[in-house]
Amino acid sequence: MTEIPAVHFASARGGRIAYQRWGDGDQTIVAIPPAAQNIEASWDRHEIRSMLERFGTFCDYVHFDKRGTGSSDYTSSVPGIDERVDDLRAVMDDAGIERAHLFAQSEGGPMTLLFAAAYPHRVQSLILVGSGARIAPRELTPEDRAANVAVRARFAEKWGTEESLALELFAPSRAADPEFRAWHTRYERASASSDSLRDLLIQMLDMDVTEVCADIEIPALVLHCSDDPAMPIEFGRELAELLPQATFVELEGSDHYCYLGDVDRWMTEVERWVTGEVRTRPERRGPTGAHIVTLGRFAVQVDGADVETSAWGSRRARTLLKRLVAARGWPVTRDELIELLWPEEDDIGRLGARLSVQLSAVRRVLGGGVIADRQTVALDRSAVTTDLDAFLDADDDATIAGRYSGEFLPEDRYDDWSAGIRDQTRSHFVLAVHRLLESATDRGDWAEAAMFARRLLDADPYDEAAHRTLVGALERVGDRAGARRAAEAARAAMNELGISFDI
Repeated sequence: MTEIPAVHFASARGGRIAYQRWGDGDQTIVAIPPAAQNIEASWDRHEIRSMLERFGTFCDYVHFDKRGTGSSDYTSSVPGIDERVDDLRAVMDDAGIERAHLFAQSEGGPMTLLFAAAYPHRVQSLILVGSGARIAPRELTPEDRAANVAVRARFAEKWGTEESLALELFAPSRAADPEFRAWHTRYERASASSDSLRDLLIQMLDMDVTEVCADIEIPALVLHCSDDPAMPIEFGRELAELLPQATFVELEGSDHYCYLGDVDRWMTEVERWVTGEVRTRPERRGPTGAHIVTLGRFAVQVDGADVETSAWGSRRARTLLKRLVAARGWPVTRDELIELLWPEEDDIGRLGARLSVQLSAVRRVLGGGVIADRQTVALDRSAVTTDLDAFLDADDDATIAGRYSGEFLPEDRYDDWSAGIRDQTRSHFVLAVHRLLESATDRGDWAEAAMFARRLLDADPYDEAAHRTLVGALERVGDRAGARRAAEAARAAMNELGISFDI
């Protein structure tokens, strides 16, 4: 899939509910949201996109944002669990879905169980991941409840800030990843406000639908990670025992977010559950299969081979990727990218859509590799590698010299956006080779000194010190003809600058 599915809106009492639909399978899955998400922004993260695309290979898939979160209408208060039962029915009605498998994550579980109890004729099966019939310990004392409310309020207060506690609780395997943390902080802000999240978290203290479970005569697949800190596995085991037709599968891992960890394992279980089989798929190239070359030339390599220019479909897509590489993972504003790609046009609304098309082309070539939100776009350095990063991150002079194969994007040398990083790479190289040259002359290794001097002159033909060193080194190794040619080249270069050169 190269395009993000269109957003539709189902009318519900109190506001519209945003949903998307894609896939071409015979079976339909309707996914119920966890506490907070954003169905549009989720496609910008390659881990989530990969999960969603796989769903589309074996089923007709619908997901939505609950009212007050994500792309759905914001309301003065987040609807309660009973209202959200009606919201699910509104989405299914608007999409023309009479009966479906319901896929619920986390806090979406209790609401899904209530829907199944109320409308069993509309539920083909239940799939519950990291969830339970209740979300909090049963029978909290007033003191315990007050303490829980205070903890959840503090959690909500830090939501969407650099101090957010979400990853430590929901994605411990990625909590120490600065790039993932930066993206997730932006995603939190796009998913729910602090006030909305606080209301949701406090609502969870009262979510307990254990009493209805015995009456739900619907097949259920219950999946739960063994070390989930947000929802202990005991909640999943309890749910499987309460439901008359439940199959329980314990998964390894600690991530509550189901798009992390061993996604293939649980998705295989879901595909088999829904379709009765698991389709054999060709091995997919993951986002880490792409390497971008920018020093001396531009190329994207997959499995060691250059991607053909015809695969891009547009010169603008190549320019877009070059600009993102130059930023080295730092976000570039959408306004700057639009100005770069369409400098003569000013219809921002229309150009925003065209930028999304170019981003899709880049993602198609890289197999992902791009992080985007509503304001900025960045290269996902955890998903692709670049020779620029490898070069600038090196701190050993010999490694620096070995990795420099030419100036940064020579075909774009006259573009303002490339000047800064080009100067940085050249300086990084020149300083390292000067140190190597000095070391070689100190050791009296004149053949090596001549080699380093030539490399300096390839980068800067007006480097007077390198010219003198090259002439002297060639004389010392007995290459008089070479020394004479080097001296002539030095005089010609210096004359261009109006400098007299004698040696």
